[in-house]
Amino acid sequence: MTGADLFRFRSDSPVEPFRWRGIELFVKRDDRIDPRFSGNKFRKLYTLFTLPDKRYERIVSYGGAQSNAMLSIAYLAAMKGWRFRYYVKRLPGWLKREPEGNLARAIELGMELHEIPHGTFYETIERVRASLDGSELFVPQGGADPMAAEGVAKLAEEIVAWAAREGVERFSVATPSGTGTTALFLARSLPGEITVVTTPVAGDRKALQAQWMRLAPQGGALPKILDSFGKHPFAQPHPEFLKVYRELKREGIEFDLIYAPKMWIELDRAGGRLPGPVLYIHSGGVSGNVSQLRRYRFCGIDVR
Repeated sequence: MTGADLFRFRSDSPVEPFRWRGIELFVKRDDRIDPRFSGNKFRKLYTLFTLPDKRYERIVSYGGAQSNAMLSIAYLAAMKGWRFRYYVKRLPGWLKREPEGNLARAIELGMELHEIPHGTFYETIERVRASLDGSELFVPQGGADPMAAEGVAKLAEEIVAWAAREGVERFSVATPSGTGTTALFLARSLPGEITVVTTPVAGDRKALQAQWMRLAPQGGALPKILDSFGKHPFAQPHPEFLKVYRELKREGIEFDLIYAPKMWIELDRAGGRLPGPVLYIHSGGVSGNVSQLRRYRFCGIDVR
């Protein structure tokens, strides 16, 4: 990445007023940082953008076949001239024959895809991690790594600067959690009068808290968890999620269909109980909506 590219990426993403179901709030448009990077994925990978191109030869990661992190890493690797090896569980036959969505684009960018049987997936990943040498960088699923702290701290600086310009002192920052990395490091980076709220989308409250302990075992501030909706199988279609997605899009902003709806449902249910106005962090990921809407159609849910 050239210095000019990095300078452009450092520009603050805009904050826009937004209204939904009678809720007056603000949205920080991290989805507009760059079309190649999915909002919070740019924040998590920020440290890697600053590294010399020759620092690594290969990035190795793993996760879902339509992961937004996967696609962002594929773009990063292509920009840096690094090879990218990515591990997934066995793909369904139709997707292997005709890749679509994020998977298709990542393969076009040169990603080396490796399938692993479900039963030995995590065991194999650990063996792969242990076998890497100094020319290879291992990036955990979803970018859940302490290296993400630097980029999220930049996000926190932007939020504080926005609040100072607008004269907002006590407010809440909302972001949904997959691995919970962004929410955790925001809570560690923002002043105490700003409340970070999140909801677990991949797993439940206990799984999210355990992930936070792995990321930051030394302790410290934690986000507030909203989870009245309860656990829902990750990425499985849900009529209420689709309804929320459509409502938000009608109001003028498209959000991702996997993470965002559950967070918005929790904000709706929280009503006015959260401190001050809410600043929602748009975490990008809308490129994955194409494949997710296909899942809805496959389940017989009308997406028109």
